[in-house]
Amino acid sequence: MFGAERGQSEVLGEVLLVGVAVVVAAVLSLGALGFGEEVDDPAPTVAESSGELVADDGRFGNQRVRIYHEAGDPVRVENVEIAVDASDACGKRGRIVNLPTNTIDADENVRGPDIFDGRTGQAKGALDDEVFAAGDVFDFRLTSGTCELDPGDRITVRVVHTPSGAVIVEARLTAN
Repeated sequence: MFGAERGQSEVLGEVLLVGVAVVVAAVLSLGALGFGEEVDDPAPTVAESSGELVADDGRFGNQRVRIYHEAGDPVRVENVEIAVDASDACGKRGRIVNLPTNTIDADENVRGPDIFDGRTGQAKGALDDEVFAAGDVFDFRLTSGTCELDPGDRITVRVVHTPSGAVIVEARLTAN
């Protein structure tokens, strides 16, 4: 009589021990892999965008970059950076950070080579607004002193949503 009961207890004990081991392993793996952390909000979706690069309009608007938000979610300007890759045109890349601003200050708003015109008023449109929404434009100028563009030169502009790290706008522009 006692032998049969003891055999069932051993099986039950082993099943419980395996179950406890599985639960402990699952809890440790969740902690180690970071699944227990909060999930970041997804990046906003800019469903449609466009851009233009004006090499020279005959006035003070030469080398002007315009990125248009045509449709999609509004984006808080403080949550974006603008990365410009002009390596094919002048061998340089730069980023505009710490937005919103109406003046692109080399110390405050530029990372990488300063290829941006920092004069007051050269950063226009939504660069100094709270929100970049459908119908808005990011408008800034590349300085010809450090990055001369000729008609046909190409640059790539990326608008990066900094909280998520997602590129929400990517425009490959050719100077006209």
